[in-house]
Amino acid sequence: MLQIEIETVWRFHRDDSPQTAVVMLGILNEIRKTGKLTSAAEHAHLSYRHVWNLVEQWTDFFGVPLVETQRGKGTKLTAFGEKLVWAGERMQARLGPQLENLAQELATEIKPFLQQRPSVIRVHASHGFAVSKLRELLDREPGIGVDLRYVSNQHSLISLAQGACDLSGVHLPHGELRAQGIQACKEWLDPREDRVISFVTREMGLMVKPGNPLKIASLQDLVGRKARFVNRDHDSGTRLLFDQLLALHEIDESKINDAQQMEFTHAAVAAYVASGMADASFGVEAAARQFGLDFIQMLTEDYFFVCKRAFLETEPMQRVLDVMKGHAFHDAIAALPGYIAANTGAVRTVKEFLERMDASR
Repeated sequence: MLQIEIETVWRFHRDDSPQTAVVMLGILNEIRKTGKLTSAAEHAHLSYRHVWNLVEQWTDFFGVPLVETQRGKGTKLTAFGEKLVWAGERMQARLGPQLENLAQELATEIKPFLQQRPSVIRVHASHGFAVSKLRELLDREPGIGVDLRYVSNQHSLISLAQGACDLSGVHLPHGELRAQGIQACKEWLDPREDRVISFVTREMGLMVKPGNPLKIASLQDLVGRKARFVNRDHDSGTRLLFDQLLALHEIDESKINDAQQMEFTHAAVAAYVASGMADASFGVEAAARQFGLDFIQMLTEDYFFVCKRAFLETEPMQRVLDVMKGHAFHDAIAALPGYIAANTGAVRTVKEFLERMDASR
């Protein structure tokens, strides 16, 4: 299936000058990570001299150095260079899923005009690291395409019930909050026609700055330590889960600093904390580790897929199950902090699923 990538360009210009500067943040980020201009050049598939010239051009344009070199200590970013890189990290984390959705919409629109027409599986699921890994592996499968749209937990089940997707992603917490999650799902599950597929478990909790300088250990500490917080958007399943946790612990959200500041993905809130704009957030462990944050585990979630019985029996869906059960997917999940491939690919009826959920509360 045709793959489309939409990329952002960081183009700077001044009102009083026609001159512009296109800053390749990937180069700066590689310098930040490795401390080597040679590594940045290799990563960008450019010559060392060309990369050095680019860095000098950016310095001339801004009038402020972006990198500094010390004999025997390599190259590092200046405070200004760091600021640009973290702005880019936040942008990519925030817009990445939306750009993927737009790219998928375009691919779907032009597909009828192309000769090659693979079987396409429409997936509606909340954004997550395991879902992205599954999509990567399915993209390598010949003759099968994935139309993946990132939507909220509740909306994915509505999409399935209305015939707008073939696979719906659902995640439910362990413990005291499980009953609320099950009740919300029941409204849209068809016991006769729907089938539930086990996928992964993931750890959820608070992301805090490296070393946890505010010594945050609980939700109550967000208030007591006056931590600056960045929240998830209201439509996300993670935001719903966080609100339920606050209610469970009788914590008034209005008492949490900046709780109305919102980002749209796990990676986006993690990047926000890592860049120093907040002290804490709530999300998956994998996002915290990706940005070098400390993680305070609070609960475990089960992630499932739901599909119609008739679709489960199709050849494309059987291939999806094979990929889920395969070594490549399990190895990819094992490399994600806080994720476990738990009975991945096991299929249950809605009745069996609900009975299992009741038993595991």
